[in-house]
Amino acid sequence: MKLKPITLVAAAVGTAIAIGLGYAVAMWRMNAEMSAAVAEGASASASAATEGRKPLYWHDPMVPGPKFDKPGKSPFMDMQLVPVYGDTGGGADSGVSISPRAQQNLGVRTAEVVRGSLVAEMQAVGSVAWNERDAAVVPARASGFVEKLHVRAALDPVAKGQPLVELFVPDWVAAQEEFLAVRRIGAMNSTPDQGLGDLVSAARQRMRLVGMTEEQIARVESRGVVQARLTVTAPISGVLAEIGVREGSAVTAGMLMARINGLSTVWVNAELPEALAAQVRVGMAVQARTPAGISADGKVAAVLPEVNAVTRTLKVRVELPNPRRQWVPGMFATLSFKPGAGREALLIPSEAVIATGTRSVVMLAQDGGRFMPVDVETGVEANGQTEIKKGLQAGQRVVLSGQFLVDSEASLKGVQTRQGAASSAAMGGTEPTAIFRGEGKVDAIGNGSITLDHAPIPEAKMGAMTMEYLAPRPVIPRNVAVGDKVTFEFKRAPDGQFELTSITPRADAPAVPKLNPTPAASGAKP
Repeated sequence: MKLKPITLVAAAVGTAIAIGLGYAVAMWRMNAEMSAAVAEGASASASAATEGRKPLYWHDPMVPGPKFDKPGKSPFMDMQLVPVYGDTGGGADSGVSISPRAQQNLGVRTAEVVRGSLVAEMQAVGSVAWNERDAAVVPARASGFVEKLHVRAALDPVAKGQPLVELFVPDWVAAQEEFLAVRRIGAMNSTPDQGLGDLVSAARQRMRLVGMTEEQIARVESRGVVQARLTVTAPISGVLAEIGVREGSAVTAGMLMARINGLSTVWVNAELPEALAAQVRVGMAVQARTPAGISADGKVAAVLPEVNAVTRTLKVRVELPNPRRQWVPGMFATLSFKPGAGREALLIPSEAVIATGTRSVVMLAQDGGRFMPVDVETGVEANGQTEIKKGLQAGQRVVLSGQFLVDSEASLKGVQTRQGAASSAAMGGTEPTAIFRGEGKVDAIGNGSITLDHAPIPEAKMGAMTMEYLAPRPVIPRNVAVGDKVTFEFKRAPDGQFELTSITPRADAPAVPKLNPTPAASGAKP
């Protein structure tokens, strides 16, 4: 069924009306919130005036950097300047203050700095492998021929003493016949002869030299007959990891006939990041678990002294008991390294730490809704907790969420800069001071200060304004008078004020227009 054109037009008009109503409601809410904030500031100002408190300065909350010494209209926004009092957190030492309602809107959450034990548990993924120390090889002790194999395939289970290979060794047969012949001659001679005893010992020694074991020699002596075929048995229990001969094949002395790996213990080889290598030590307890749910407790057997140049990881070898032979080489296992009892330290949630790349900062919550950025020295991080080595004390509270919104709301950059300068001075160091350059007109000259009406200075993040600066030391230059067009340079003093370093008249400079005509806002002071 086709829709009529009138219906389509009506639907479009309805949609446009709905969008317009939504926009109007949003603007009304925003204006209401701004009005409430202005009303709250006006109420606070009226209350402060009633109590007789004197403001430190006035500023624009949207551009909080410039500070004015008189009330009036902001040169940046269409709003009145807001007073800042000595107990509202406006000073550099007390940080900044945010009302409880603003904190709720920003979603500010805090947590207490506590003293506790931090257990840095680490996890890694590894693969199960043979325990190379629990292995045995079965070599051919002499040249001969394989007459029979009792085990035929790799990974067949074998037990200690189980027959593996039956060999025919011609050299062994000749040595046995010689030994038995000397013994028969000695038995037929009724008179003992010391020379025959030496011959018997020499024949026994020859059997040893051709590769026969003491057990095989004892069997020849007890039975008195030549053992043409000798059986080689397994020296340990395990699985046949390798078989190197077949029936009818010839073997030479030293040739590997079989290799057996024990399964009483296995290794799990894991790769750990290079940064965590110092936290792993031999003997540390480890719990291993497979995706199938098999788990076992073991220990670190070795930390191999080699770093993978590609992955920058260090190989760690963990030894696990395997009495039921559930752990099979090739399995994947998740390893949890347990360092044991952790050491006591100051702890805060890791989300409270702001890493700037060169330092770590936390927002410290103070009484009266004040906040102060604090440089901290962090330590180990584990289980969502971070160790604090320097900068905080137990019982203080730090901001967990809304740190960047607090920074935007209160313009904490200046506070952080002053704090960093104070920290540098406390350590006996010096911090380079930036010098800024501008052009303007001398508006007034006071006792130790000069008020300048200047154009924007982007390097200092300052707009066009009239501001009072500390005069260059030791005295104000005599060639500078009110109304002169000047070129000046200034810096930020340690106390946060702006201080002129040089000021020079410029007769050829064009007149700078008055960008701040409101008399109440002129004469700003940092």
